[in-house]
Amino acid sequence: MPSDHYFSSNPRSGRAPRTIRVQLVGREVELETAGGVFSPERIDAGTRVLLGTVSEPPQHGHLLDVGCGWGPIALTLAVKAPEAIVWAIDVNERALDLVRRNARRLGLDNVNAVLPDDVPDGIRFATIWSNPPIRVGKAELHALLLRWLPRLDADAIAWLVVQRNLGSDSLQRWLDETLPEGFEVDRAELSKGYRVLTVSAPGDPAPGQGTNPDLTRG
Repeated sequence: MPSDHYFSSNPRSGRAPRTIRVQLVGREVELETAGGVFSPERIDAGTRVLLGTVSEPPQHGHLLDVGCGWGPIALTLAVKAPEAIVWAIDVNERALDLVRRNARRLGLDNVNAVLPDDVPDGIRFATIWSNPPIRVGKAELHALLLRWLPRLDADAIAWLVVQRNLGSDSLQRWLDETLPEGFEVDRAELSKGYRVLTVSAPGDPAPGQGTNPDLTRG
Protein backbone atom coordinates (compact mmCIF):
# COMPACT_ATOMS: atom_id res chain seq x y z
CA MET A 1 0.00 0.00 0.00
CA PRO A 2 1.42 3.44 -0.79
CA SER A 3 2.47 5.22 2.39
CA ASP A 4 0.95 8.50 1.25
CA HIS A 5 -2.35 7.47 -0.33
CA TYR A 6 -5.58 9.31 0.48
CA PHE A 7 -6.21 6.79 3.26
CA SER A 8 -2.95 7.75 5.03
CA SER A 9 -3.65 9.27 8.43
CA ASN A 10 -1.28 12.19 7.86
CA PRO A 11 -0.39 12.61 4.18
CA ARG A 12 3.21 13.65 3.56
CA SER A 13 2.47 15.27 0.22
CA GLY A 14 2.11 19.04 0.09
CA ARG A 15 -1.28 20.31 1.16
CA ALA A 16 -1.64 22.47 -1.99
CA PRO A 17 -4.94 24.00 -0.79
CA ARG A 18 -7.45 25.04 -3.41
CA THR A 19 -11.09 25.95 -3.78
CA ILE A 20 -13.42 24.34 -6.29
CA ARG A 21 -16.94 25.14 -7.43
CA VAL A 22 -19.35 22.19 -7.32
CA GLN A 23 -23.05 21.52 -7.52
CA LEU A 24 -24.34 20.48 -4.10
CA VAL A 25 -28.02 19.86 -3.45
CA GLY A 26 -29.06 21.88 -6.47
CA ARG A 27 -26.86 24.93 -5.99
CA GLU A 28 -23.33 25.91 -6.93
CA VAL A 29 -21.03 26.35 -3.96
CA GLU A 30 -17.33 26.98 -3.44
CA LEU A 31 -15.56 24.47 -1.20
CA GLU A 32 -12.01 23.77 -0.03
CA THR A 33 -9.94 20.74 -1.04
CA ALA A 34 -6.24 19.90 -0.89
CA GLY A 35 -3.63 17.42 -2.02
CA GLY A 36 -3.43 14.09 -0.21
CA VAL A 37 -7.21 13.55 -0.10
CA PHE A 38 -9.51 11.60 -2.38
CA SER A 39 -10.58 13.34 -5.62
CA PRO A 40 -9.41 16.86 -4.70
CA GLU A 41 -10.32 18.43 -8.05
CA ARG A 42 -14.00 17.49 -8.25
CA ILE A 43 -16.81 15.36 -6.91
CA ASP A 44 -15.77 11.95 -8.23
CA ALA A 45 -17.96 9.92 -10.58
CA GLY A 46 -18.91 7.28 -8.00
CA THR A 47 -20.07 9.85 -5.48
CA ARG A 48 -22.12 11.59 -8.18
CA VAL A 49 -23.80 8.27 -9.01
CA LEU A 50 -24.53 7.65 -5.32
CA LEU A 51 -25.99 11.12 -4.75
CA GLY A 52 -28.15 10.72 -7.84
CA THR A 53 -29.52 7.38 -6.61
CA VAL A 54 -30.17 7.64 -2.88
CA SER A 55 -33.54 8.32 -1.33
CA GLU A 56 -34.02 11.38 0.85
CA PRO A 57 -32.19 10.83 4.17
CA PRO A 58 -34.01 10.51 7.49
CA GLN A 59 -34.65 13.92 8.99
CA HIS A 60 -33.67 12.99 12.55
CA GLY A 61 -31.18 10.77 14.31
CA HIS A 62 -27.56 10.03 13.45
CA LEU A 63 -26.43 9.79 9.82
CA LEU A 64 -23.04 8.41 8.77
CA ASP A 65 -20.62 8.96 5.89
CA VAL A 66 -17.85 6.32 5.93
CA GLY A 67 -14.67 7.51 4.22
CA CYS A 68 -15.81 11.10 3.90
CA GLY A 69 -12.84 12.65 2.06
CA TRP A 70 -13.30 16.42 1.83
CA GLY A 71 -17.01 16.02 2.46
CA PRO A 72 -19.43 15.96 -0.51
CA ILE A 73 -21.57 13.15 0.91
CA ALA A 74 -21.55 14.36 4.51
CA LEU A 75 -22.31 17.94 3.46
CA THR A 76 -25.20 16.75 1.30
CA LEU A 77 -26.64 14.79 4.23
CA ALA A 78 -26.28 17.84 6.49
CA VAL A 79 -28.03 20.16 4.02
CA LYS A 80 -30.84 17.71 3.31
CA ALA A 81 -31.40 16.82 6.98
CA PRO A 82 -30.64 19.91 9.07
CA GLU A 83 -32.22 18.46 12.22
CA ALA A 84 -30.13 15.27 12.04
CA ILE A 85 -26.58 14.76 13.30
CA VAL A 86 -24.11 13.84 10.57
CA TRP A 87 -20.97 11.88 11.38
CA ALA A 88 -18.22 12.17 8.75
CA ILE A 89 -15.47 9.66 9.45
CA ASP A 90 -12.08 9.16 7.83
CA VAL A 91 -8.60 8.10 8.90
CA ASN A 92 -7.13 11.05 6.97
CA GLU A 93 -6.74 14.02 9.34
CA ARG A 94 -6.39 16.45 6.43
CA ALA A 95 -9.72 15.28 5.00
CA LEU A 96 -11.43 15.77 8.36
CA ASP A 97 -10.08 19.31 8.61
CA LEU A 98 -11.47 20.06 5.15
CA VAL A 99 -14.91 18.72 6.08
CA ARG A 100 -14.97 21.01 9.12
CA ARG A 101 -13.90 24.00 7.03
CA ASN A 102 -16.49 23.25 4.37
CA ALA A 103 -19.26 22.80 6.92
CA ARG A 104 -18.42 26.26 8.29
CA ARG A 105 -18.44 27.71 4.76
CA LEU A 106 -21.98 26.40 4.29
CA GLY A 107 -23.17 27.43 7.75
CA LEU A 108 -23.77 23.84 8.83
CA ASP A 109 -23.58 23.11 12.55
CA ASN A 110 -24.76 19.50 12.41
CA VAL A 111 -21.58 17.86 11.08
CA ASN A 112 -19.13 15.98 13.30
CA ALA A 113 -15.96 15.19 11.31
CA VAL A 114 -13.99 12.73 13.42
CA LEU A 115 -11.70 9.73 13.39
CA PRO A 116 -13.57 6.40 13.47
CA ASP A 117 -12.57 5.69 17.08
CA ASP A 118 -14.06 9.03 18.16
CA VAL A 119 -17.64 8.01 17.33
CA PRO A 120 -19.32 7.04 20.63
CA ASP A 121 -20.03 3.33 20.87
CA GLY A 122 -23.69 3.75 21.78
CA ILE A 123 -24.72 5.54 18.58
CA ARG A 124 -26.88 3.74 16.01
CA PHE A 125 -27.38 5.19 12.53
CA ALA A 126 -30.60 6.07 10.76
CA THR A 127 -28.75 5.74 7.45
CA ILE A 128 -25.23 5.26 6.10
CA TRP A 129 -24.13 6.76 2.76
CA SER A 130 -20.67 5.80 1.59
CA ASN A 131 -18.26 5.67 -1.30
CA PRO A 132 -16.02 3.25 0.60
CA PRO A 133 -12.23 3.15 0.07
CA ILE A 134 -12.09 0.04 -2.10
CA ARG A 135 -8.37 0.43 -2.81
CA VAL A 136 -7.47 0.14 0.87
CA GLY A 137 -7.47 -3.66 0.35
CA LYS A 138 -10.05 -6.40 0.74
CA ALA A 139 -9.30 -7.30 4.36
CA GLU A 140 -9.35 -3.68 5.51
CA LEU A 141 -12.50 -2.93 3.51
CA HIS A 142 -14.33 -5.94 4.94
CA ALA A 143 -13.34 -5.00 8.48
CA LEU A 144 -14.52 -1.43 7.87
CA LEU A 145 -17.93 -2.49 6.61
CA LEU A 146 -18.42 -5.06 9.37
CA ARG A 147 -17.63 -2.37 11.92
CA TRP A 148 -20.29 0.10 10.75
CA LEU A 149 -23.10 -1.68 8.89
CA PRO A 150 -24.29 -3.66 11.95
CA ARG A 151 -24.76 -0.32 13.71
CA LEU A 152 -27.70 0.60 11.49
CA ASP A 153 -30.91 1.29 13.37
CA ALA A 154 -33.85 -1.06 12.97
CA ASP A 155 -35.24 -0.83 9.41
CA ALA A 156 -32.47 1.61 8.40
CA ILE A 157 -30.75 1.41 5.01
CA ALA A 158 -27.12 1.91 4.01
CA TRP A 159 -26.24 3.00 0.48
CA LEU A 160 -22.81 2.02 -0.90
CA VAL A 161 -21.38 2.89 -4.31
CA VAL A 162 -18.71 0.58 -5.75
CA GLN A 163 -17.14 0.53 -9.19
CA ARG A 164 -18.24 -2.63 -10.97
CA ASN A 165 -14.77 -3.53 -12.26
CA LEU A 166 -13.40 -3.17 -8.71
CA GLY A 167 -15.63 -5.94 -7.40
CA SER A 168 -19.10 -4.59 -6.65
CA ASP A 169 -20.79 -7.91 -7.42
CA SER A 170 -18.38 -9.97 -5.34
CA LEU A 171 -18.73 -7.46 -2.49
CA GLN A 172 -22.50 -7.82 -2.66
CA ARG A 173 -22.20 -11.61 -2.35
CA TRP A 174 -19.76 -11.29 0.54
CA LEU A 175 -22.03 -8.87 2.42
CA ASP A 176 -25.02 -11.14 1.88
CA GLU A 177 -23.10 -14.12 3.27
CA THR A 178 -21.37 -12.33 6.14
CA LEU A 179 -23.67 -9.74 7.71
CA PRO A 180 -25.76 -10.82 10.71
CA GLU A 181 -29.02 -12.66 10.14
CA GLY A 182 -31.86 -10.40 9.01
CA PHE A 183 -29.76 -7.97 6.98
CA GLU A 184 -30.71 -7.78 3.29
CA VAL A 185 -28.35 -6.75 0.50
CA ASP A 186 -29.69 -5.58 -2.87
CA ARG A 187 -28.59 -3.80 -6.05
CA ALA A 188 -30.24 -0.41 -6.35
CA GLU A 189 -28.61 0.99 -9.47
CA LEU A 190 -25.98 0.39 -12.15
CA SER A 191 -24.79 3.61 -13.80
CA LYS A 192 -21.59 4.67 -15.57
CA GLY A 193 -19.78 1.54 -14.42
CA TYR A 194 -20.77 1.93 -10.76
CA ARG A 195 -23.07 -0.28 -8.73
CA VAL A 196 -25.10 1.16 -5.86
CA LEU A 197 -25.78 -1.46 -3.20
CA THR A 198 -28.32 -1.17 -0.41
CA VAL A 199 -27.98 -2.88 2.95
CA SER A 200 -31.21 -3.00 4.95
CA ALA A 201 -31.16 -3.69 8.68
CA PRO A 202 -33.74 -6.01 10.25
CA GLY A 203 -36.77 -4.46 11.85
CA ASP A 204 -36.24 -5.52 15.44
CA PRO A 205 -33.11 -4.21 17.18
CA ALA A 206 -31.24 -6.40 19.60
CA PRO A 207 -32.11 -5.86 23.30
CA GLY A 208 -30.62 -2.66 24.63
CA GLN A 209 -29.83 -1.28 21.17
CA GLY A 210 -31.29 1.78 19.44
CA THR A 211 -30.36 5.38 18.83
CA ASN A 212 -29.32 7.16 22.00
CA PRO A 213 -31.13 10.52 22.04
CA ASP A 214 -28.61 11.92 24.55
CA LEU A 215 -25.69 11.67 22.10
CA THR A 216 -26.01 14.95 20.22
CA ARG A 217 -23.92 17.38 18.25
CA GLY A 218 -20.24 17.72 18.92
